Amino acid sequence: MKQYFVYILECSDGLLYTGITNDPDRRLDEHNSGLDRESFTFKRRPVKIIFLQDFGDAEQAIYFEKKIKRWSSKKKLALANGEYDLLPLLSECKNSSHSKNYRREDN
Repeated sequence: MKQYFVYILECSDGLLYTGITNDPDRRLDEHNSGLDRESFTFKRRPVKIIFLQDFGDAEQAIYFEKKIKRWSSKKKLALANGEYDLLPLLSECKNSSHSKNYRREDN
């Protein structure tokens, strides 16, 4: 059975990059060798893997990658550090205009 991996890289400037691969070692080498001058990580080398999750199904891996790409850096770091209890808290909307933060005046 082929395995797929969703990974999070920490770049030299502290930014995070999320990707998917079937060979994490090869992909890390590609990021660090700077083969693609247009890639996000090219000017942010060296990079290191801080999170790696394996999947037996490509569609599940793609779904998870797309999901965490939308996450904040704080939420990605919590995942990478195994701080799973923080994930719901970091998912909450903090905008004052969010419906849960809106106080409706009673008439």
